Amino acid sequence: MTTMTTINGGAAVKGGYYLSKSHWEIFPIQRDGERLPGPVAEHYVKLPTAAVFLLMPVLGGLMVVFLPFIGLYMTAKAAASPLVGMFRRSAQDLAATVTPGWQPGEAHFTGQRTEEKVTDKAPSKQVDLEQLAKEIQAKREE
Repeated sequence: MTTMTTINGGAAVKGGYYLSKSHWEIFPIQRDGERLPGPVAEHYVKLPTAAVFLLMPVLGGLMVVFLPFIGLYMTAKAAASPLVGMFRRSAQDLAATVTPGWQPGEAHFTGQRTEEKVTDKAPSKQVDLEQLAKEIQAKREE
């Protein structure tokens, strides 16, 4: 029983048929030592010749069956993409107006004054300290 090993693209291989796992395409290699096409990230599996003769008509039939559906899908996507783009832009504009201007955990140094205003009638700190010192001295003398 043979196991199917994965071979990377660009590797030198023996002659035979190799199936690309990502593209579902069969590549024939005529002579030993030729390299598989594609980048190293491309993965291939060596197929026996009997499997290739069975697999080729199946892959061709799948293409014939699904090609109309692929065409309909691409047409619908091309027709709907401008409409979807319009709603996406509207949703982004709405989200930008609804989102608060601040987020917890962020510091915003805007240079604007706070809502509390400093009044001139507030006692100075020096006067408060002198008054506190007088109170302490009076309590000590008692």
